[in-house]
Amino acid sequence: MAFLNGLFALLSVVLFILLFVALIKPSIFKIKTRLKAFLIFCAAIIVCLVGFSVTMSDEERARIKQQQKTASEEKSSSEQPVQENTSTVEDKKSVEETPKIEIQEVVEEVQSLTRPQSNAVRSASQYLSMSGFSRKGLIDQLSSSYGDGYDKADATIAVDSLDVDWNEQAARSAAQYLEMSGFSCNGLIDQLSSSAGDKYTKDQATYGAQQAGACS
Repeated sequence: MAFLNGLFALLSVVLFILLFVALIKPSIFKIKTRLKAFLIFCAAIIVCLVGFSVTMSDEERARIKQQQKTASEEKSSSEQPVQENTSTVEDKKSVEETPKIEIQEVVEEVQSLTRPQSNAVRSASQYLSMSGFSRKGLIDQLSSSYGDGYDKADATIAVDSLDVDWNEQAARSAAQYLEMSGFSCNGLIDQLSSSAGDKYTKDQATYGAQQAGACS
């Protein structure tokens, strides 16, 4: 079977060559016209191709099918990066939308404050723009009858709604004290952390004094 298959394949190749020769010079084969030569050789080639197909072994057919399957899988694999890129675009879109969601949450949080609390936020921001304040000191200033007179709860909510670095505020207060007078390291820490002074925590006061240069 394999011999016949090879024979038909060889005959097909030979007939293809003879077909080209016949189309150029049909008189070689004693054929009067090129059309007649074309029809004769085409018929012979078709017969050889049919014979080649019929005599093909099952093993050969299986090999051809496997090659076609492999080619199909390679094509599918080459298209996979496009799908991954689509996923990447979707992830990027999700990341871009995240800040919008966070901003919306902040706006909703501000809108959830009462009018007195919103006013206390404005007052607290103004105080912080002028001088350094501890958290407790700022709340006391807002709620004191000698200060702004806000309700203690409203003042606390207002101060806690602000994003404030209290260590940085302690450093500002320490620098302001040193501009007015001389202080030792311990003296400045005590002034910053005293309940009669700025009311920073001990750690915040220590950080502020060190940053202002009183301890070095």
